[in-house]
Amino acid sequence: MDVLLDAGLDALIDTLKMIPWLFVIYVLIEVLEVKLGNRMGTLMERTGKAGPLIGAALGVIPQCGFSVVGTALYTQRLVTIGTLFAIYIATSDEAIPILLSQPGAMGALVPLILTKLVCAIVVGYALDLVFRRRNAAVFAHEQAVETGVDDPGHHHEHALEERGCCGHEPAGHDEHERLTARTLLWHPLVHTLKVAGFIFVVSLAIAVVFALVGQETIAAWLAGKELLQPVFAALVGLIPNCAASVAITQFYVDGVITFGAAIAGLAASGGLGLLVLLEEDRQRAEAAAIIGGLFAIAVVIGLVIQALGITA
Repeated sequence: MDVLLDAGLDALIDTLKMIPWLFVIYVLIEVLEVKLGNRMGTLMERTGKAGPLIGAALGVIPQCGFSVVGTALYTQRLVTIGTLFAIYIATSDEAIPILLSQPGAMGALVPLILTKLVCAIVVGYALDLVFRRRNAAVFAHEQAVETGVDDPGHHHEHALEERGCCGHEPAGHDEHERLTARTLLWHPLVHTLKVAGFIFVVSLAIAVVFALVGQETIAAWLAGKELLQPVFAALVGLIPNCAASVAITQFYVDGVITFGAAIAGLAASGGLGLLVLLEEDRQRAEAAAIIGGLFAIAVVIGLVIQALGITA
C-alpha cells in the first residue's frame, strides 16, 4: 500500500509542477488562434500543388482545430488527399505543449517536429502523385472558388468553422475580434486542467505498474516487442481525443515506448478531424479507407524510424 501511495504522490507532484507551464503555453496558443483566425483555412483553399507543404507547415503549429479545418476543406474537395494526410501526420495535438512543460523532455521537441514535418511532406506529395488524375478536379474546383465561378449551390463557409478541443469553438473567426479575459484566460485554464488530469491518470498508471512489476522487468519485456510498439501507439493515436496524444507523449517521456512508436502514434493522431471526416464525407467507405491508410502509414513510419535507429 505504501508503494502505491508513493507512486500516486509522485505522479501528483510531477503533474502539479507542469500546470503553470501548461497554462502559459495554452495562453500563447490562444493568442495565436485569435491572431490567425480563419486565415489558415482561407490560405489552405489557395494552396494548389503546394498543398502538402503548406498543410504540413500549418499542421505543426500547436493550435486547436486545424485538422478539422483541413478535413472540412477536403470533404468539399478544396484540398487534395495528399494535403489532408500531410495535415494529419504533421499535427501533434498536445505533444508539443507537454514536451515544453517538462524541461527534461524538451530535447525531444525539435527532432519530433522535424521528423513529423518531413514525413508529412513526403507522404503528402507521394499520395498526390499517385492520385494526380483525381487531384485535377480538386485544382479545378479551387480555381472556380478563387475566381468566383463556382457552382452557386456550393456553400463553403462552414468549412472554415473550427471545432476545437474541450468542446470550445476557437477564437478568431472574426478578423475584428479582440482578446478578452474569457478568450485569453478561461479556455487556457480549462484546457490546462483537462490535459493535466489526463497526464496525472497516465503518469499514475505508469508509476503503479513500474512499482508493482519493476521498471527493469518492463524494459526487458518491451525490448523484445519493439515491432509491436508502433502498431499499439498508432491504434491509440486514432482515438479522436486529445487524451490520445497526451498518453502517447507521456509514454514516450517515461520511457515506455520508443521514439519511433511515439512518432507513429502522433502521426496517426488526426484528433477531431477524423470525426469530421466520418460525419461529413458522404462516402463512408472512402473515409474508412483514409483512416485505415493513415494507420498503416503511421505504423510504417514508426517501423522505419526504429529500423534506422533514429532517436531524439
